[in-house]
Amino acid sequence: MSQPSKDHSKPATDRPWLIRTYAGHSTAEASNALYRANLAKGQTGLSVAFDLPTQTGYDSDHILSRGEVGKVGVPVGHLGDMRALFKDIPLEQMNTSMTINATAPWLLALYIAVAEEQGADISELQGTVQNDLIKEYLSRGTYICPPAPSLRMIADVAEYCYTHVPKWNPMNVCSYHLQEAGATPEQELAFALATATAVLDALKPRVPDADFPALVGRISFFVNAGIRFVTEMCKMRAFVDLWDEICEKRYGVSDPKYRRFRYGVQVNSLGLTEQQPENNVYRILIEMLAVTLSKKARARAVQLPAWNEALGLPRPWDQQWSMRMQQILAYETDLLEFDDLFEGNPAVDAKVELLKDGARAELANLDNMGGAISAIDYMKGRLVESNAERLGRIESGETVVVGVNRWQQGEPSPLMTGDGGIMVVDPAVEAQQITRLDDWRAERDAAAVEKALTELRAAAAEGRNVMPASIAAAKAGVTTGEWAAQMRAVHGEYRGPTGVASGQSNKTEGLDDLRAAVDAVSDRLGHRMRFLVGKPGLDGHSNGAEQIAVRARDCGIDIAYEGIRLTPSEIVAAAKIETTDVVGLSILSGSHIPLVKDLMDQMRLAGLGHIPVIVGGIIPEADAARLREMGVARVYTPKDFELNTIMSDIITLVDPETIAAQ
Repeated sequence: MSQPSKDHSKPATDRPWLIRTYAGHSTAEASNALYRANLAKGQTGLSVAFDLPTQTGYDSDHILSRGEVGKVGVPVGHLGDMRALFKDIPLEQMNTSMTINATAPWLLALYIAVAEEQGADISELQGTVQNDLIKEYLSRGTYICPPAPSLRMIADVAEYCYTHVPKWNPMNVCSYHLQEAGATPEQELAFALATATAVLDALKPRVPDADFPALVGRISFFVNAGIRFVTEMCKMRAFVDLWDEICEKRYGVSDPKYRRFRYGVQVNSLGLTEQQPENNVYRILIEMLAVTLSKKARARAVQLPAWNEALGLPRPWDQQWSMRMQQILAYETDLLEFDDLFEGNPAVDAKVELLKDGARAELANLDNMGGAISAIDYMKGRLVESNAERLGRIESGETVVVGVNRWQQGEPSPLMTGDGGIMVVDPAVEAQQITRLDDWRAERDAAAVEKALTELRAAAAEGRNVMPASIAAAKAGVTTGEWAAQMRAVHGEYRGPTGVASGQSNKTEGLDDLRAAVDAVSDRLGHRMRFLVGKPGLDGHSNGAEQIAVRARDCGIDIAYEGIRLTPSEIVAAAKIETTDVVGLSILSGSHIPLVKDLMDQMRLAGLGHIPVIVGGIIPEADAARLREMGVARVYTPKDFELNTIMSDIITLVDPETIAAQ
């Protein structure tokens, strides 16, 4: 019987990208149930979100962890938590992405220890640790140690994986948060590629020259795709070309398979709106097209935000909706049946070349400064400046955001009924996690822990690779906070640049009246009006605080902003020393209720209860009402995008004439 002839008119259908959802909350047990449910719904890879104490190297009972446990991800304090997180999930069969940076060596050590307990061959493990500290200094803020030792630990992970876990991606250069911090496409390209070259330069002396190309081939990227999806698609094509160019010319990698630009993506969360949040569904879909339509620059893995992330923590149903978008595009459409749809398009080619030229110029500038590690302050200032320009365009209406500065009128969203459209983490989770942590410490072998910590500290101090000692510490029962304490003890703790001093705002419209008002109020106060901006807790999303500080400075207000990761007591002490007229808090992690309550209580005890406090963040209306009951003067959420209006409110709050008239 003759076989039917094959149709050679089109290529074979490509395999879909890895379909993920970025997930983790409350406890390891709850997150494990969520992962298994998502895998049953058709998810093909895991993407783990860790809570802020885990990301910044604190145990759940540390003072800075208060209010943060289980809020933006899962708490993993020790081997028992990691064991529970992946219970009944065979790690040898998974492709697991862990969004972890400063504590990446430690979380990978815990993961390897659990895989070994499961009987897995660790050389077969597949996945990624993000392990990108430079973007933490620039935009996300979950750093621990200074740049040089941090770079050494990144290289430790890469060197260890190259030998023992060869299918693992030891670093995921993350430009995602650069765009969230306001980066232009050219800046996103340049700053990310400069980060990659800094790591590869550090790695090159560690391995034989013949093996270096294979190590280059394990470096992956994690990018952002915004709403200008044609530009974003061109940006991805530019990434492909520039990375190939760098690998070949800078590092002499001749084999094309080691020069492939491999990346995962989460599309833009910055552009998701609190107003008319149902519109976010369309934004997410359009942004996904930027990283899937072009075969030449298609993502290897995609995770999408949920429609309600500007409101709070997405529920499982919300995550499922975003996953279904991917599945429909991958399995119902014919996208994967065709070669690149844009090859040879003159408009696309021209835009790609323009982006590459801009990125090359910025890369040359960074090289002249000594590379990414030496240029952190410069890059931070550029991001603050670019973000100020972005916000200015939205305020002026030059950049249209539907439902925000155009077509604000609309029907109430039926998606917001019932639970308010978000999931709220049970406040009891923190106490339960601390109890489990206490039990873990009580049940482990104290002598084995002390021995493991001594060896870990010695490895760090002597410049040895910390991975073997970290894995031994994981098996001995060491906690996340104890591991990070050794790194802090050896390398010190870093305080990142705020970018406020160097970041410039081009906003001038409406400032003359505000400057005059600030001058008048300052005269009535008898001193220059002073505004203390603080970020209590572990939330490192500093973009909003930076922009408030820059605009207030442009209005003539005396600004005090020391950056992220402050305790309420530190903020209160600063308010007392600085003769502050108003305190502004920025909290985006969901920990606003306990942190603000603590601060307000301490303000009253310190005799500062008369100073108005304003709070900004992702704050549901019910929580905003509770904050106002605590005495908070104003609450601002992402819908309050007009910074001049906020400045006017602040000036009025401290004006002695206004206060006297009340």
